Amino acid sequence: MKIGILSRNPKIYSTHRLVKAAIARGHLVRVINPLRCYMNITSSKPMIHYRDRELDDFNVIIPRIGASITYYGSAVLRQFEMMGVFSLNESTSITRSRDKLRSLQILSRSGIGLPVTSYAHSTKMTEKLIKMVGGAPCVIKLVEGTQGKGVILADTDKAAESVIDGFRQMKAHFLVQEFIKESNGCDIRCFVIGDKVVASMMRRAKEGEFRSNLHRGGSALQVEISDEEAQVAVSAAKAMGLNVAGVDIIRSARGPLVLEVNSSPGLQGIETSTGLDIAGMIIEYIENNVKNTDYAG
Repeated sequence: MKIGILSRNPKIYSTHRLVKAAIARGHLVRVINPLRCYMNITSSKPMIHYRDRELDDFNVIIPRIGASITYYGSAVLRQFEMMGVFSLNESTSITRSRDKLRSLQILSRSGIGLPVTSYAHSTKMTEKLIKMVGGAPCVIKLVEGTQGKGVILADTDKAAESVIDGFRQMKAHFLVQEFIKESNGCDIRCFVIGDKVVASMMRRAKEGEFRSNLHRGGSALQVEISDEEAQVAVSAAKAMGLNVAGVDIIRSARGPLVLEVNSSPGLQGIETSTGLDIAGMIIEYIENNVKNTDYAG
């Protein structure tokens, strides 16, 4: 089959691995920069143009859309969906997952365990927001933040108030969340494909840091997860409508809690720490779920 990968850079690890895995399994593959696409939006024949040609012959699109281009990248993906192309993760699910507040509301509605989280618009509610999550230490995070950016640990109520005031002056949307002390600066990335956790790694924050993101200098190693943790991760991905997801959970005294569901999880950390061919598993999932009539593969 013919597979298109929406990515701005074919050389980054995740995109390169997906290309390599698709070719190894006999598929045709092309990397498409979504920012260079332009669209003909019509009811008769919706079309996507890329440079000097029409993109009308793909069986599958794999979206690797960065957070900075979510709006336009999702619009391009929607256009492919209008053309009847299978998307590994649909545009609606991606935009849903990129909004931390919306994600938490969806997960909460599905009964999935979460850290206590508070949100408000009025400056009069600052003390109540902090009290609602159990007081300091507490975590304050931007709704649109990624890779640990815009996430701050406030050690005291006064420090939390200062951070909140600063975010409000910037007119930024943010959440206040309870700090799970027993997690000890660790979280677990569960890589979900379909209805199964195919790999998991524990990420540990570097010395003097509480954010465990690998982009923030955290370390990772393969970890065995419980049946309960696996079920929570799969349920979170399904609640968000994602076929492939990186579900970040932490271990707490009241069981596994979901921090975030990532719609474009990186492959480098999980493949390096586990030694597994995650890219190949993604291509295999596509093969099992897409009817292929035009290409052998």
